[in-house]
Amino acid sequence: MTLLDQLGSVLQQYSGKSTPNTADATQHFDQVAQVAPTNVLAEGLSAVFKSDQTPAFGNLVGSLFSQSSGDQKAGVLNQLIAAVGPGTLAQLAGGGALASLLGGGAQQITPEQAQNISPDLVQQLATHAEKADPSIIDKASAFYAQHTTLVKTLGGAALSIAIAKVAERQKAA
Repeated sequence: MTLLDQLGSVLQQYSGKSTPNTADATQHFDQVAQVAPTNVLAEGLSAVFKSDQTPAFGNLVGSLFSQSSGDQKAGVLNQLIAAVGPGTLAQLAGGGALASLLGGGAQQITPEQAQNISPDLVQQLATHAEKADPSIIDKASAFYAQHTTLVKTLGGAALSIAIAKVAERQKAA
């Protein structure tokens, strides 16, 4: 049974020219997230991060970061740092503190350390990472596709974009 078979009526609402009710998007996203492969969800999230109908990538990542657990914060921070390189950290306002956490040979930010990083700094870091390595959007999308409960904090409009991308992909399959 394909994704389209399982979610046909839900996906159909997001694949047409009509605009679905964003109030239903959280429930619909739950349904899609339960059966869609992670890579398909990641494509949907990538569409959210790249959309001109949502805030910029850095803003979205900063928002998600503020809602994240310590493990989730460390996961995304380590991806962002890898994208920009440690040299860029010192250039960011407050980035010196982040760079100092990586001093002494440390290769990764721990969940405990990540709890002390501000969402504003993560927003700046994500913005720089997007410029330095545009593939960070796909990497962040893949990361957040594994944390669908967290993704729901982005709101109905963003979730509608993600579901629409999943619907578009299924229609083309």
